[in-house]
Amino acid sequence: MKYLIQNLLKTIPVFILISLIVFVLVRVTGDPVSLLLPETATDAERESLRESLGFNDPLYMQYLHYMSDVVRGDFGESLRYNTDALAIILERLPATLELAIASMIVAILIAIPLGILSAMKRNTFLDLFITGGAVLGKAMPSFWLGIMLILLLSVVFQIFPVSGRDSLMHLVLPAITLGTGIAAEMTRLIRSSMLEILGQDFVRTARSKGLREAVVVNIHAFRNALIPVVTIMALQTSTLIGGTLITETVFAWPGMGQLLVQAVNLRDMAVVQAATFLIAFFVILSNLLADLLYRLLDPRIKYN
Repeated sequence: MKYLIQNLLKTIPVFILISLIVFVLVRVTGDPVSLLLPETATDAERESLRESLGFNDPLYMQYLHYMSDVVRGDFGESLRYNTDALAIILERLPATLELAIASMIVAILIAIPLGILSAMKRNTFLDLFITGGAVLGKAMPSFWLGIMLILLLSVVFQIFPVSGRDSLMHLVLPAITLGTGIAAEMTRLIRSSMLEILGQDFVRTARSKGLREAVVVNIHAFRNALIPVVTIMALQTSTLIGGTLITETVFAWPGMGQLLVQAVNLRDMAVVQAATFLIAFFVILSNLLADLLYRLLDPRIKYN
């Protein structure tokens, strides 16, 4: 509990720094008033709207007002939807989490068997094929892979729908698109971790006892190789959430990523800031959960 409290306290300056960076960046991109009013609006109308939104105050005063509202859970009102920005984000959040979880499942289903198999068949043609495929999967841009999957499996063979979120069939292509790059990185990490563990004394001892190779690999070796895998899974949280920005746009997936892209284009500052805060929260939470999983995987780990 002491460890959890200490780490939660450390997140406070992180959130303050993130809020400051985002606050400044969304204000240097341009004047949102020009998007809210038609081109025929007079200077007086523009000035009146700017005053009502608080844009005429000094920048530091705007930031202090913004942070005082954030502490109360108020991220402001969306300039486009004329409603609470956080409520809009929370409405889209389930779709993004659904896609992120499905993508991680796809990555795990691909990476674990291929990583173990590559380590067991070290320096063979199969090993070279898997590692080469992992490099290729990491190098492919997600938007290009998504478009290719749409052309092949939606247009040519018409197996999966092109876009939307009406059924599980709509989830398959976006999850594969987002999960492929993560699977590629995890495969290489699992291979290197397994190679290191398979060469240690306790694995040789397990083999000398006459245990089946499947038991040695899956029970003794793989569990000890999981700690770096858990680490990379936690670090991939930002990749998952960030990757949804492109993937949701390609597949018209109605999640937080698509909303954030639209908010950036429209300079909807409240939505951008609320979404960034929420993404930062999930990244920090995933890293904290990874620290706790280390203890479950290896009881020798102690937190001071």
